[in-house]
Formats: sequence, structure tokens, C-alpha cells
Amino acid sequence: MSLRLSSSVLALAFVGAIPIAVAEEWPDPIQAIANQGLTIHGDFEAPSGLTGYAASYQGQEIAVYLTEDGKHAIVGNLVDAEGNNLSREPLSAMVRGPQDAEIWSDLEESHWVLDGDPDAPRVVYTITDPNCPYCKQLWQETRPWVEAGEVQLRHILVGILLEDSPQKALAILESNDPARALHEHNQGDTPPAKERFSPETEQTLYENHQLMQGLGLQATPSTFYQVEAGIEVIQGLPNDERLQEIMGGPAP
Repeated sequence: MSLRLSSSVLALAFVGAIPIAVAEEWPDPIQAIANQGLTIHGDFEAPSGLTGYAASYQGQEIAVYLTEDGKHAIVGNLVDAEGNNLSREPLSAMVRGPQDAEIWSDLEESHWVLDGDPDAPRVVYTITDPNCPYCKQLWQETRPWVEAGEVQLRHILVGILLEDSPQKALAILESNDPARALHEHNQGDTPPAKERFSPETEQTLYENHQLMQGLGLQATPSTFYQVEAGIEVIQGLPNDERLQEIMGGPAP
């Protein structure tokens, strides 16, 4: 994902972290780090007598290296004489890859509203609030790719921005054709709100909110797309260059 924490931020985050249970007992310095809140995913070979450990904290991958005598641990990336980051590949394989696969699976299984051709080869997920002006702008800017059948946008509706956002989101979700209702909403014709919605629709919106919270997102739109290394997420309206990256290329 695009969001990364600097080592200094991570170091501060370790202070006062709540210890968590781990499935395996690690060497003492590694166990000490795990007790501060890191998840240890496994170990890997490293040069100069070091043993590498792939760890994560709040979804962010972290490399940890155990010294040859087993008495000390070093947190951070290992770099060779040419400046190559030797931590990137094992972290990607052991931490980021599985995390990205799990996030993409959660998005696929969420309650999304289709925008575009269901057979379009590129899939993009975006978390949308009906009152979000940037969500509407993103919808408008993506029309060339969507209408050409190159990209399908899957909107995960939430209602967080204004007092009537939940009602608008529920009205779209509970309409006979949510895809059409979302399209008409973005053209200025939102389905009328009702006093009561079905428990199933309310549960759908609640689960969308839980998904957004679980992913640590705070802005709409939040857009997920696949890249060679996994997935990326952009919070807010992307610039033109990033929009082309999200859509997989220049506008048709």
C-alpha cells in the first residue's frame, strides 16, 4: 500500500504498546520486540551472520535483524555497498504480499456497487460517501475508462461526512438497481430518503463502515488498485498522473 510510516514514527509507536500473544517463542531480543506490539511473521537468511525477521506493526512491514551472538536486535532495512535494500524482497514476500492478498479479498467480498462493465479487465475499488464532492469528481474523471469498458469501479458506500450521508447511502443501497441509482446520484438525482430502511441494508452500511475503519482509512474517496508489487491505496482525489496509474494507463 502507499501509506508508510517512517522509522521514527514507528519507534514512537512502540512506546507503551500493548503486548500481544505470539504463536511461537522467538529468540529473546525478537521476543522483546514482539512483546512491544510487533507481529513476527517469520525469519529469513541475511548476510554477515545476521538472521532477518519479517515483522509488521499496524499493517506496516518492518525488518528486524538478530546479531550472530543472539543477544541484540536491530530494527531497520539492511543495505549493501551498492545501496540496494536487502530487506525489501523478504518483507514483500512474507508480509506485504499476504497482507495485500487479504485486503483485496476483503474488498472483493464487501458490499460494493458496480460502476461500469462487469467484464472490464481492470478492477478498482473506491470508498464513496454520497456527500463527498471529491467522490463525485473522481466519478466524473473516470468516465473515459469506464465508458470504454476498460475499467470497472466498485463503489463501497459509506455515510460519514454529513448528517444525511447515511440516509443517502442507504437509499442507494436499497434501491431496485443500486448501480443505476449511484449513476443518477452522481448526475444530481439522489433517490429519496426514507424514514426506515431494511435491517439488511442497515447491516450492509454498517459492515462497510467497519471495513473502512479496519483498513485505517479516514478520507473519501479512498481508492484501491493493483500494481505489480501488490496493491496501492490513494486517500483523497488523485492528481492526473496518479489517476492514470489507477486506471492502468492514459484515457482511451
